[in-house]
Amino acid sequence: MASLSNKRLLLKMFSLFSVVRGYNILVLIIAQYLTSAFILAPELPLREIFFDDNLFFLILSSATVIASGYIINNFYDSEKDLINRPKKTMLDRFVSQRTKLSVYFILNLLAIFFASYVSFKAVVFFSIYIFAIWLYSHRLKRILFLGNLVASILTLTPFFVIFIYYKNFETVIFIHATFLYLMIVMRELVKDLENMQGDLIQNYHTIPIVYGEKLSKFFLSILSILAVIPTMLLITRFDTGYMNYYFYVSLVLLVFFVLFLYFSKVKWQFLLLHNILKLIIVAGVFSILLIDIKEVLNRVF
Repeated sequence: MASLSNKRLLLKMFSLFSVVRGYNILVLIIAQYLTSAFILAPELPLREIFFDDNLFFLILSSATVIASGYIINNFYDSEKDLINRPKKTMLDRFVSQRTKLSVYFILNLLAIFFASYVSFKAVVFFSIYIFAIWLYSHRLKRILFLGNLVASILTLTPFFVIFIYYKNFETVIFIHATFLYLMIVMRELVKDLENMQGDLIQNYHTIPIVYGEKLSKFFLSILSILAVIPTMLLITRFDTGYMNYYFYVSLVLLVFFVLFLYFSKVKWQFLLLHNILKLIIVAGVFSILLIDIKEVLNRVF
């Protein structure tokens, strides 16, 4: 009996980890620290960044809010996800909706508590962020264009927090942010193509449902072309060190993305396109270390 109870507990923990997408939270934390250390405050010693209490609690607040956001999104999309992602949904359902909501409120309270260590402004900011995620999950995601726009902004918000914290307004940072934003917008639109069946049944007004696949692919092609602009600027106008190779590879992947896009008809093909964009985004996080390898080694050792 004890063994069976332990297995059920482990399964529920794994299920909750799946709901909050723990792997995404981990990547987010790493991304925020790397962005702080090598883009926003490259002149500061690593020890000063990694042992900065205020930064730590800002990142912790961001992580807990994002985790709670995944929970509330899962709560409202449970029926749609059962159609679009049946296997993942079955795993997620090992945790009851009541438990999910309890964890959701606990995480939000923790986020506000962590933010209170930094300042009252941080508390207000994260309170608004929590409300915005709830509003998006409950209503805005069903609205044409607005759903994609808001989802992309909410994804970038954790980086906006540390951007404001360090007050670094260099042009190169805005160009980096533009490239990342375009990748996120494209990913959201590909997800809409991937999830058309469930969105249609649940009466979501997404771009593929309202305008069709062809026009959605056209929008994606335009966004891909727009993404080339910040990529070329970062390669030719700014010193990004060995990160140049990342941008060259990204260009190749974007070309493949557009070519494969027009042949894509079924779910697995859209899933592949989604994963290409996810690869570009995640690889971009770790390629930050390539901006100045010698400086990285000097600061570490």
